[in-house]
Order: sequence, then C-alpha cells, then structure tokens
Amino acid sequence: MLSVHTSPLDQPGTGDAGGLNVYVTDLSRALARAGARVEIFTRATSSLQPDLVELDGGDARVLVRHIPAGPFEGLDKNDLPGQLCAFTAGVLRTEAGRAASYYDVVHSHYWLSGQVGWLAADRWDVPLVHTMHTLAKVKNAALAPGDTPEPAGRVIGEEQVVAAADALVANTAQEAGDLVDLYGADPASLHVVAPGVDLDLFHPASPSADGVDRLRERLGLPTGVPIVLFAGRIQALKAPDVLVRALAVLAATGRPVPVLVVLGGPSGRPTALRELRGLATVSGVGQQVLFRPPVPRAELADWFRAVDLVAMPSRSESFGLVAAEAQASGTPVVAAAIGGLRSVVQDGVTGRLVPSHDPADWADALADLLADDAGRLVLARGARRAGAGLGWDAAAEQVLKVYALAAQRRRG
Repeated sequence: MLSVHTSPLDQPGTGDAGGLNVYVTDLSRALARAGARVEIFTRATSSLQPDLVELDGGDARVLVRHIPAGPFEGLDKNDLPGQLCAFTAGVLRTEAGRAASYYDVVHSHYWLSGQVGWLAADRWDVPLVHTMHTLAKVKNAALAPGDTPEPAGRVIGEEQVVAAADALVANTAQEAGDLVDLYGADPASLHVVAPGVDLDLFHPASPSADGVDRLRERLGLPTGVPIVLFAGRIQALKAPDVLVRALAVLAATGRPVPVLVVLGGPSGRPTALRELRGLATVSGVGQQVLFRPPVPRAELADWFRAVDLVAMPSRSESFGLVAAEAQASGTPVVAAAIGGLRSVVQDGVTGRLVPSHDPADWADALADLLADDAGRLVLARGARRAGAGLGWDAAAEQVLKVYALAAQRRRG
C-alpha cells in the first residue's frame, strides 16, 4: 500500500487526514484477516517516528513504513510533488534489501502515491492497482466560491496514473463513470468496490446502553434540544459554512434553530476554523454552533449516536465514509446530492439528499426532519439496515479478486 501524503496513523479530521486514512487502515486490516501481508508506505513527518510500526501493536501482518522525503515539517500537500523522487527511492531501497522479489502487488492511494506506484510496479514487474479517492477534474467542477482549483500538474499526474494502472478501484459507479468520461480510463481496467464500515465500532446503541441524554452529558452536549453533527475537516470542499448559513436562515425566518456541532479541525488553511467561528458570530448563530476537536474513531460512533442528524453538505465526495459510518450507528444523514453520497444515502430511506448548496434548501431540509420525530425514526431504522451490510471483510474479498485480475492483465 502506498499513501504518500497522509499516514494511516494520523487522526482523521485534521490536516489532510480523512476518509482515505480510514480506508487504507481498515482495508489493510481486512486484507490481513483474509491471509495477506500488508506494508503501508507513508512519508515521515517527524524525526521521532520509527522506521517501522506494527499497525495494531504486535500484529506484524500490517506494517507501516515511514519514508523520509524532504523536511519532516512545513510541507503542504501541494509541495509534495517535488519530493516524489526521494519517496520513490526510499520505497525501492526497501525491496532492494531483500534477497528475492517480495511484493506481489502495489496498491496506491491518491494520485501522488500513484506516481510512486507506477515506478515501483514497473521496477518489480508486479501489477499496479490504484484508488483515486478524489478526482481533480470533479473537484474543479464543483468549487466553492473563492476556493482554489486543483493545479494542472495534478490533472496531468492523474491522467498518467489512470493510463499506467493495471486496475483502477472506484468507490462507486459514478466515480467509475467519471474515470471513463473525464480521464479516458479503459472500462476493462475498472472495478467498483464500495468501502466498508468497521461494524465493531459503528453500530446502534445496545438496549443496555445509557440513554441519549446521559450520552450527551458524557460528551459535554446539551440535552433536550435537537442537535445536528458535522464531522470532518473544516475546509471549503466539505462546506460546513452551508450549515452555519442554514442556521441563520432558520433564525431569520422564526423557525427553531438546532445546535450544530462541528467536530473537526482546519484543513488547507490554518485560519479555516477561525473563519467558520467568525461566520457563525456574524450570522447571529454563534451561540448555536459548538466547535469540538476531532476524536479517535473508537469514540466517533458515540457522537453519531448522541445526535439527531448527521449533515454532509460536501461539494465533492467520491464516497462519503462519514455518511456510511453514521448510518451504521443508526443515525439518519442529510447530505448533498453529489458524487458518492448519492450511493451511500438513500433519499427517504436512510436520510435526505439535498439537491443544492443553497442554505435556504438546507434550512428547509433540517427543519422538516427535526420537526418529524416519527419520520426520523423510520429513517434511523433504514440507516441501521443499510449500515449492517457494509463490512470491510466483504470489500477486502473483492479487492483481492481485483489484485488477481490485475496480475492476469499485466501478464497479458
């Protein structure tokens, strides 16, 4: 596994850590349970990081290798293309120290890793399997006002990886279609594999668990009021500003204003959190918006269970792992009707899809659902049923089949 720009050991919800981290970590664990041995290569970001770490402490089936490439600190993701040569050299040296060819497949994640994987797979004569996670052309077509488009260098790099890969793993049929239509991908190389959910963590509360009020008290949340949760990185792409503006619309129109919890940290711009706080204050809803830092995934399910709705107003999502995890925890999701979210959230069954990013539309959707306790309970039941079928072991089984097909394709 190659994950150049973000480590599976990083805390999701801050910096560049998010769904990709969870995907790489949980897929690797599931592959190991299926009998594979997995090594994850990622860029070292501290001199204190050991060269080699067992992912789950004592389980050598999944190893994380930290590869020095450029300064440990101070590098933005957009600076990393200049360090790909150094990273590739570190990856190749690892295999060169072994007596015989060690790896059977290279699975790269995100275009930066794909550039490294392209060279490594060619050197080792093994198949290259690539998962994009996000696509620059899709993101650039759905930019938030004032947001910076992805650079041309990334677009070119993605096109090269698409052409070089023996197999491409897409999260949804929509993403597969985008790869064909926007990048000219060979349909024969495409395989749709939906990501999984860690069902040991993300499941509805057991009958013996504390009630919602006690859970909220434990998390430091108010009781007896409707709460909407946004969990993710604070950046324009994830559009938490849409939710703040929606609360302002509710206040201006005299409707009840729920509490909005923003669970995450800034990404892209260090001022993103301060700007969102300022928007809430200027919009007159500062008292209704609670900001909390990201939490370990073992605790995240409790936050999902403690709220009435989880909201995902993202402008682009290849899948939307937060939505899948929230639904598996038994909580309905209100999501933008874009990208992978249209596959994860079943409108009227597990949640609500909002057809725009207009705060007025989001205000209406939130108000309607929060006022309808019986309807929300029906959605919660649908969310539980949908989430129960999303395990990582099934995803790993499909990915192993992709590896085998990629090897056949490479042999020609």
